[in-house]
Amino acid sequence: MTTFTVRRQPLFADWRCAWAACASLRVSARQHDAELLCWVLMPDHWHGLVRLGGNADLPALMHVIKRASARAANLARGHGGAIWEPGYWARALRQDEDAAIAARYVVQQPVRARLARRAAEYPYWDALWLDRGRAA
Repeated sequence: MTTFTVRRQPLFADWRCAWAACASLRVSARQHDAELLCWVLMPDHWHGLVRLGGNADLPALMHVIKRASARAANLARGHGGAIWEPGYWARALRQDEDAAIAARYVVQQPVRARLARRAAEYPYWDALWLDRGRAA
């Protein structure tokens, strides 16, 4: 899944906003019968690989993720305002696709964007089963 900040502004280039948003992400999925397998928060967007449970509602999950991270980022930056563009982009993995390969693709985003030389050097990501030292 991918969602972008308002007008692709690099709001999460501010480490205070980024850390606050990251902390909110860890809690949001558990409330909606979903598991964040991995995610990365880029300066102007968020990528995530999510495993949905049988009762999961993807639009509701994305609403909660965006609402919680926006609230946290706004508190960190000391003022309100829109953080995320409406909507999101989502694609289901095919049965023959390896989730670990998809996760590595997600966490390599900062390397491809030249924000870090190795994924492990970038502070705003998490993965359930990847060893951060080997993820790069």
